[in-house]
Amino acid sequence: QVQLVESGGGLVQAGGSLRLSCTTATSFSINTMGWYHQAPGKQREFVASVTNDGKTNYADGMKGRFTVSRDNGKNTVYLHVTNLKPEDTGVYYCYARPFTWTVDFWGQGTQVTVSS
Repeated sequence: QVQLVESGGGLVQAGGSLRLSCTTATSFSINTMGWYHQAPGKQREFVASVTNDGKTNYADGMKGRFTVSRDNGKNTVYLHVTNLKPEDTGVYYCYARPFTWTVDFWGQGTQVTVSS
């Protein structure tokens, strides 16, 4: 299976920045890794993803303040967020999809709270 562990969340002031990390432990070769955001009381929404060969994809309106990147050698995907806003508050979930699979594996999520 695929295990993912996120880190980097916490309490941040509006206007600040942070970098979330997600590391996988698996024997499978991972194709796509990415991030979702779940604001309080709302559904989980796609933020960004990156493939094994570095192709990135962002949800509408996310490119600019959000940057997804990946270190294949470390089996880690990152999400760098700048100019944080209170609406960025919520749980950020990392996911990974192995090659030839149609199922995504998820991390436990990391909480980000942006104070105004």
